[in-house]
Amino acid sequence: MLLKGLLIQNDLFRLSMKDLAQLYEYWCFLKIHHLLSKKYELLKQDIIKINRSGLFVTLDKSQQAKMVYKNPLNGEIFTLFYNTLPKGDRSPTLSQRPDNVLTLKKNDTAAEYKYIFDAKYRINPAYEGTPYFERYRMPGPEEDDINTMHRYRDAIVYSEGQGKEYERSMFGAYVLFPYHDEERFQQHKFYKSVEIINIGAFPFLPNSTSLMEKFLDEIIMDSPEKAYERTTRPRGTKEYYGNKLSGKNVLVGALSKRPQLEAALEHGFYHTPLRNITDHKVLTRLEYVALYQSIRLFGAEEAGISWYGRVKDWKVVPRSAITAIPSSRGATDELYVVFEVEEWVKREKAIVPAGHGIYRILYTTDYMLNRAKEVSELRLETEEELRDWREKRRAGKVKVTLDREHLDLGSAVLGIGLE
Repeated sequence: MLLKGLLIQNDLFRLSMKDLAQLYEYWCFLKIHHLLSKKYELLKQDIIKINRSGLFVTLDKSQQAKMVYKNPLNGEIFTLFYNTLPKGDRSPTLSQRPDNVLTLKKNDTAAEYKYIFDAKYRINPAYEGTPYFERYRMPGPEEDDINTMHRYRDAIVYSEGQGKEYERSMFGAYVLFPYHDEERFQQHKFYKSVEIINIGAFPFLPNSTSLMEKFLDEIIMDSPEKAYERTTRPRGTKEYYGNKLSGKNVLVGALSKRPQLEAALEHGFYHTPLRNITDHKVLTRLEYVALYQSIRLFGAEEAGISWYGRVKDWKVVPRSAITAIPSSRGATDELYVVFEVEEWVKREKAIVPAGHGIYRILYTTDYMLNRAKEVSELRLETEEELRDWREKRRAGKVKVTLDREHLDLGSAVLGIGLE
């Protein structure tokens, strides 16, 4: 097959000088593919075809192309589209068709993160005395092309079906333009704007691809939260902040003996002494209860957090009123909080102790409960700790170091690192 050679058809080699912009567009798509295929596994492509005559690359403005990749580090799938929009994306008004769209699917979220890379074979030389020079002091993309990126991001929306609500689906849009000096361009306003508003430009030529390659690696390795933080959010957006640690709505309770687990699962409740809850106002905010099984009682194989459930109701009663499981100290008048659970749910994988535990109770969020792999991760409380943890867990297994064995006995986070 290789002896037959490589035939690039569809007039790629019959372009006139006026069609260099078209050739640059083709090259940008193929070069983005080359940068991605160096580090990520190509799963599927539809531009290279083989028949008895040889190997064919089919790519022109009348056709559409799609390349599908997998990140070997975490198994996440992403797709590079040429001359088409992903399924479900459209503009309800005028037709919008950017050159290249990269769609990322990340673990722990159903959302897709989409980025436009539009090839523009033109550059403003920023001659002295021109308005462009006065504003930017160096060559760069045309302002009209940057405005097109704003239009793309605002005009292309996603809908799950007819009659469904539209949502803005593009997280960023960038001009690819022919400029060689990557180091100098890092001082340009349109490069700095990528970090600020996720719209801007990258110089892109055969020997000037490092800024683009670095950015591709960043957005692919971004956590879902970091990807969302890159976007410009309208005032009043609250959904994003629901993932913060501002509202602890989960009580993780340690089981005092093995039969307590059996009784809790059978009768749909969890109980703990009221004295363990120093701030009684927290009771009104709790939405979930999770059960911690210690190594001492359950052994290494069963230890950790495997069960959780939504709180249906709670009440304060004397211990003697809890008859589903007898007290080892006999019926007493000590007050207990009883949480009635709608249904106990078992996690696919337990949150393991890994050298730490819970002595009585710990408060956390359902966000952390759904994502933690080790008990110590539930102790993260500041936004700085959370941001550090989010990014490190994308690169490998995270180890949170605390100063105490039990999370609820005043432990402090000493460090967040990779194992």
